[in-house]
Amino acid sequence: MIPEYLHLASTLLMAGLILFVQVVHYPLMAHVGDPYTTYQRHHMRRTGLVVGPLMLVELTTAVWLVVHPPAPGLTGLAWVGVGLLAVIWASTGLLQAPAHARLTEGFDAGVHRRLVRSNWIRTVAWLARVPVAVALAQ
Repeated sequence: MIPEYLHLASTLLMAGLILFVQVVHYPLMAHVGDPYTTYQRHHMRRTGLVVGPLMLVELTTAVWLVVHPPAPGLTGLAWVGVGLLAVIWASTGLLQAPAHARLTEGFDAGVHRRLVRSNWIRTVAWLARVPVAVALAQ
């Protein structure tokens, strides 16, 4: 039962964190002003320290649950969770990380707008993972 609860906890934490980032943090970036590049570098480093370990725990436990489902008949649901994680990781690598890298060169309203809009992919996927993780933990 420990992997199921670690999985649930990491998913709940990431869902809450991404919702906060989407609704509060990313939109406020437009109001930072000078020196934005310093802010962006610190944001990326500090966020990585919080998000990186949580994402790795979530991914590891999600894969573990596919291999060792907690109950018969839950393998499909575990795969749904892994599929949603694939969307999250792909979006992070292909959309959000490049936008953040571009923003380290200076604030660009268009890049910022694309970051906020594309982050809805991760926000929706993580929120969709919550009921999956809850069901797998029962």
